[in-house]
Amino acid sequence: MGQCFFCQGIQTVTANNPLLQSHDLPPFSQIRAEHVLPAIEAILADNRKAIAEILEKQGKAPTWAGLVLAMDELNDRLGAAWSPVSHLNAVCNSAELREAYESCLPALSAYSTELGQNRALFEAYQALIDSPEAAGFDVAQKTILDHALRDFRLSGIDLPADKQQRYAEVQSKLSELGSRFSNQLLDATQAWTKHVTDEAALAGLTDSAKAQMAAAAQAKGLDGWLITLEFPSYYAVMTYASDRALREEVYAAYCTRASDQGPNAGQFDNGPVMQEILDLRQELAALLGYKNYAELSLATKMAESSDQVLSFLRDLAKRSKPFAAQDLEQLKAYAAEQGCPELASWDAGYFGEKLREQRYSVSQEALRAYFPIDKVLGGLFSIVQRLYGIEIAELKGFDSWHPDVRLFEIKENGQHVGRFFFDLYARANKRGGAWMDGARDRRRTAGGELQSPVANLVCN
Repeated sequence: MGQCFFCQGIQTVTANNPLLQSHDLPPFSQIRAEHVLPAIEAILADNRKAIAEILEKQGKAPTWAGLVLAMDELNDRLGAAWSPVSHLNAVCNSAELREAYESCLPALSAYSTELGQNRALFEAYQALIDSPEAAGFDVAQKTILDHALRDFRLSGIDLPADKQQRYAEVQSKLSELGSRFSNQLLDATQAWTKHVTDEAALAGLTDSAKAQMAAAAQAKGLDGWLITLEFPSYYAVMTYASDRALREEVYAAYCTRASDQGPNAGQFDNGPVMQEILDLRQELAALLGYKNYAELSLATKMAESSDQVLSFLRDLAKRSKPFAAQDLEQLKAYAAEQGCPELASWDAGYFGEKLREQRYSVSQEALRAYFPIDKVLGGLFSIVQRLYGIEIAELKGFDSWHPDVRLFEIKENGQHVGRFFFDLYARANKRGGAWMDGARDRRRTAGGELQSPVANLVCN
């Protein structure tokens, strides 16, 4: 796989900072590490000045447009700059970008806490709720205001000064620890590889899996095949490798990433990080008057209590466990028939696939040929059109962070609704898993105009 545009260090096409300019789509290839901190610092300074002006102009009689929409515009500008930076840090991480990203976290955390503890701003929102104008607000507007007051309280607006200061310190530290956890997991994933030069060691693996491993080796200047802990490589070994010792080795390396166990024990250990996060979360909950962090977390969620959540999970486990236990016994019996009397964790995927092939004559690898990505997307988009009346079509010629990235446009009744990026494949310097980030939100300005009718999402 080639490096992303950011990692190749492509020169910016303008003399100015692209993060401080208005763009329909984020200018991913133009963003460089040195742009990040100056842009964020400039926007935060501008926002602070603008907030002071908003509060001065609104006085004791704030309006929806003058307060809520005006604040939304400030948040949108910050989000438009920070979103692509955060995204690049996740999809093509580099030492320079990581440093630039982390350098902004304290300032962003401080700004967020500062807003949440701004007494004048809180009182302005409260005054708007109590104003005659509020009588005409619709459900959405009332909900936005209710949530705003809730968030002020969850930011410590009612705490004494010393506890507000501690709240800010805890939030800043949690932001730092969250980034460190993610970085160490990424580094641990990339730190372990297994170079294979004898193809016999890869017996059972599919041709597509071996081709991917050969490409990984070639990218490192090696011959043969390179097994990594990126999920496609890990999954292929756990599902198809006939060599049980190889499955065990890869399983142990994968499951002990970023810990004090395994082949890289202690090198990227997230154990102390997790403990500190738990301690700080508990302290944060106590500061705000909650018994534990679970209760604090639920303050912004649909579930009413931690007991309700636990009751749901326990009921789900009670209903599903008998079926899972039955499946496990069948798998153990099949593995024993195949000469594996003691089924281990690294055997489950392998014998599960074998049993599926025997019982149902279904092979995931055989099915692969019938589901190429373009056929799957075409079918998915066709279903979406039938269900919701929207059309999705691919666009070309856009700015991106990697050659694999695709861009699609969404239309309803022939009218543009939004776009989304599609970045499907695992690669080096890209965070694992699947997620979706907002890049450009569709919104109305304080003047009521629809600002740029796009709702761009970054999907991985």
